[in-house]
Amino acid sequence: MTYMTIAVVFTTYGVVNQVTDGHLAAAYTLAIVAMLFTASSYATLARKYPVAGSAYTYTQQAFGGFAGFITGWVILLDYLFIPMINFMVIGIYLHTQYPSVPEWVFTIAALLLVLVFNLLGISFVNRANFAIIALSVLLVLVFMLLAFKQVLGGDTSVGLLEPFSFGEGGIGAIASGAAILSLSFLGFDAVSTLSEEAKNARRDIPRAIFASTLVGGLLFVLVAWTGGLAYSPDWATLSTEDVDAAGVTLVGELGGAPFTAFFIAVYVVSSFGSAMTGQASVSRLLFAMGRDGVLPRPLAKLHPRFGTPFIAVIVVSLLAMSSLVLDLNTAAFMISFGALAAFAMVNLSVMKDLFFSRQGRERRTLRTVLVHLVCPLIAFGLTVWLWTSLHPFTWIVGGIWSLLGVVIIGIVTRGFRRPVPKLDFSGESPTTTQIDQLGETSAPR
Repeated sequence: MTYMTIAVVFTTYGVVNQVTDGHLAAAYTLAIVAMLFTASSYATLARKYPVAGSAYTYTQQAFGGFAGFITGWVILLDYLFIPMINFMVIGIYLHTQYPSVPEWVFTIAALLLVLVFNLLGISFVNRANFAIIALSVLLVLVFMLLAFKQVLGGDTSVGLLEPFSFGEGGIGAIASGAAILSLSFLGFDAVSTLSEEAKNARRDIPRAIFASTLVGGLLFVLVAWTGGLAYSPDWATLSTEDVDAAGVTLVGELGGAPFTAFFIAVYVVSSFGSAMTGQASVSRLLFAMGRDGVLPRPLAKLHPRFGTPFIAVIVVSLLAMSSLVLDLNTAAFMISFGALAAFAMVNLSVMKDLFFSRQGRERRTLRTVLVHLVCPLIAFGLTVWLWTSLHPFTWIVGGIWSLLGVVIIGIVTRGFRRPVPKLDFSGESPTTTQIDQLGETSAPR
């Protein structure tokens, strides 16, 4: 849930409102429908493969090592950008409160703290997350109370259901907004990467996936709806600076300076928690890929005392330094590109691995048809629709990143002459250190 921090709503608040002409709630509604179907696919595969790796592992098992690597490589782009975007907003928002201190000072300080905390281990991250979630829920409640107070006082020109309409831009604009908002739902993918640290992964991880998607999504819709009722400027005429600061402007309109100060405090803490969880997830994804031999094996080294993938954590922190030169819009678009690409592959993996496989054909029932074919097929169609609604520039950068992944795997396999190693899940209780030496010559399971 902290990975799906409430701060995400305000980070993209102005950007998506401008794309949808003030219909952010409609975009979130479309996004949550698509993400619930995809969450079903994640939960289904998390029961079968309760190990680290997430979309990478699922696609690897269904389509082989090459497809698994490319999927993991694409979603790696997300996990690298999410800590960056959180470090960026921490610097921006704290600078608004303390203008004499440069943004980069706050950004680097947050980066170093996250590095230390994640080196201490996942249990520390979990303890911090509960406090951050509580603060985020409190912020949402206060926000909605102030928004409803303003609406009931008659200080609004927007109808109650207008934020849920399509507006003049039609469904195309709503789909474009929903595509950007897919970054808000990376929480269930982040949960699935922590499977190896759950006490009962086959039971707990699927539950956590649905909880993070449903509860987080409803909070996003509520904030978008009440915010749209309370604050409805002419989004098309706003400058880039005003669009980026729309979240702060909104809370200032509702509660003045006191609520703005409270908002910034919770926003910064939530962003810090999201950065912690994001870095933990990407380091474990690097750990899984290093363990398989598709990335340098030192990434799979664990700290002798804390048991954390310390080399991977340090590498991620060094890459996050680019947050000092990036802008929020670029980061948001790139996260959405990687997220939707990985979501599409996970949905295909359910159908390939559980419905069209030999075991799937032998065990078909009405339930398996719905869970292993109908739901993932709907999810795949929705994610591809949203994916193709992104800005063309996003496809250029995402395509270059994907091509780089192909080059890397070509080097690892020495010109594709060697198979990419695959995890072996043939045992009843698969261990994460087993490597299928037959690689892609193994029969699909």
